[in-house]
Amino acid sequence: MTDTAGTDTVAPPTVRAVHRSPSHSFSKQTLEQVTLVEGIGVEGDAHAGVSVKHRSRVAKNPSTPNLRQVHLMHQELFDQLALVGHEVRPGDLGENITTQGLDLLGLPVGTRLTIGEAVITVTGLRNPCNQINDFQPGLLKQVLTTTDDGEVVRLAGVMGIVSRGGIVATGDPIEVTLPPEPLLPLTPV
Repeated sequence: MTDTAGTDTVAPPTVRAVHRSPSHSFSKQTLEQVTLVEGIGVEGDAHAGVSVKHRSRVAKNPSTPNLRQVHLMHQELFDQLALVGHEVRPGDLGENITTQGLDLLGLPVGTRLTIGEAVITVTGLRNPCNQINDFQPGLLKQVLTTTDDGEVVRLAGVMGIVSRGGIVATGDPIEVTLPPEPLLPLTPV
C-alpha cells in the first residue's frame, strides 16, 4: 500500500469476517458481527463455554478449562492455499474471526487482542485434524507441515479466551498488546 506522499505504509490489522455456528459443524456461518462473552466465548457458538466443548477434548476430560473459546485465522493463509489449488473462504475452516494484516502465528502466548469492544487473550495454536481433509482432500498437509529438521508447523490459526466481552464486527481494527517478557512461543492447545 502506498500513501499520498508516495511512501509505503502497512495497513493496520483488521477483522476480515466473523463467524459462528450453534452446532458442531465444520464450517461456520459468516455474520456482520458476533458477541463475545467474557470467560465463555462467542455467544451462540457450539464451542462457547467455561470447560472444553471440542468433542475430542470432551471425550478425554469434560471438565478441562476451555482455552479454545475463540478461534482466529488469517486471510493470508487462504491466499496461500489458493496458490496450491485450494479454495477456502472465511469461516470454511471453522474459525470465529478471520483477520487480515496480522501475523497470528508469530504472537506469543498471552498476547491480548483488542477487537471492537472485546479483548481476546491468545492461548495457543489450533491443532488441525483430519476433518480438514473431509472438507477438501489434501488440505491437511497444507496446514500441518513438517520442516526438514522434523519440526511440526501448524498453520491453522490460533485459539484464545475472552478476557473482556463485547461486540466484534467485520472491519474492526485489531490492537495488539504483547505480554511481559519472557515471551513464550505458541504451542497447540
